[in-house]
Amino acid sequence: MKNTSFVWHPNTQMSEWESFDEIKSAKGVWLTDSNGNKMIDAVASMWCNVWGHSNPKLIKCIQNQSKKLQHSSMFNLTNGPAEKLAKKLIEVSPGMHRVFYSDNGSSAMEIAIKMSLQYWKNIGESKKTQIATLKNGYHGDTFGAMSVGYVPEFFKKFKKQLFSTIQFPAPNRYRIPNGLTFSDYESQCIEKIEKKFQKNNDIAAFVMESGAQVAGGVIIYPDNFQRRISRLCKKHDVLLVLDEIATGFGRLGSMIEYKKQKSIPDIVAFGKMLTGGYLTMAATLANKKVYNSFLGEFNEWKHLFHGHTYTGNPIAASIAIENLNMYEKNNLIKKIQKTQKIFEKYYQEISGIDIVGDIRHKGMLMGIELVSNQERKTPVSPKKSINKIFFEEGKKNGIYLRTLGNIVMIVPPLAITENELNLLLKRVIKTIKAAKSQLI
Repeated sequence: MKNTSFVWHPNTQMSEWESFDEIKSAKGVWLTDSNGNKMIDAVASMWCNVWGHSNPKLIKCIQNQSKKLQHSSMFNLTNGPAEKLAKKLIEVSPGMHRVFYSDNGSSAMEIAIKMSLQYWKNIGESKKTQIATLKNGYHGDTFGAMSVGYVPEFFKKFKKQLFSTIQFPAPNRYRIPNGLTFSDYESQCIEKIEKKFQKNNDIAAFVMESGAQVAGGVIIYPDNFQRRISRLCKKHDVLLVLDEIATGFGRLGSMIEYKKQKSIPDIVAFGKMLTGGYLTMAATLANKKVYNSFLGEFNEWKHLFHGHTYTGNPIAASIAIENLNMYEKNNLIKKIQKTQKIFEKYYQEISGIDIVGDIRHKGMLMGIELVSNQERKTPVSPKKSINKIFFEEGKKNGIYLRTLGNIVMIVPPLAITENELNLLLKRVIKTIKAAKSQLI
């Protein structure tokens, strides 16, 4: 039975909804509502679920830790799970030296920005105050994160309150400027970055998502694009700050995406899948050079002024440790590299739908761009929100979908089986076809 919600729901036009379906239970990739209807969780509960719901090992881990220590401050104290997890994160993250915990991805990126700006002040280079970033990138919804990840559709109402950044285009294979090949377009993007680096000596850091822009429309970087930016950062003494909150830990088919991209950063942020999608936790990792710049006498005020009440929560840290151990025990990354090929089987059928303009896919992530005119690449723009249309049509077909603008996002739990993924993609195709009449 549906209940009128007193909750203000995220990124939702509340006037469109009279009520919200209540999820009563979940197991594996399936969500079950209060009426007994089942839906495949096609967005991994906002891109964070790894093993599916109600995994007994992760539940047991929560139960065991909650009996010993539920929470203890990390202000002047520490706890075993937080220490053990930090060691594990350093072991799997090449070039990193220390871990700073927070509660969510936006906070992890706020911390990364503060670290990168304060680093230069700590070493006496106070002129380096500018942040460079990619257009259409997304790094969270807090003010610092909105500044470096400015998506106009989301944040234009706050533009005057945001700090300025230097933005560069990211090559989008579907929308190449007239007269250019994609290779030319990529080189043009890199050249713009290099020219600005040569001209400006006040750039503190270059901030970008690692491997792909996710919330910006599933824009997959071409091979070596990120690596070329990394080289430019090193050449021009600019810190490289990478956001792996949505793209790390297997989403794009590799455990640590920056390792695959051959672009070791100075600072990197992890979140979402860190705890398998069971508890909220994020981490910002810094290399030794950055960390050491914060060391000194107390009255030099070099230390990082940042902290959260639940920083390093032992229950969240415990489940993160178990989650990462399960990656190794179950050889999850190799499994993903096999399962991801299932997506390719459906390219032709999906692209044959006349409102589909483009398909972008890597690892366990797919974005399907919907257009009203394939030749002009005009995005669909119905009066009713596309998200609501796809939620309702998806529900009829037994899948939970959420769109980003005119992009249908397929972001399943990482451990989804091949049979489950086949079923999901067939239902996605059916849903797109059913939604067509409401979109154009």
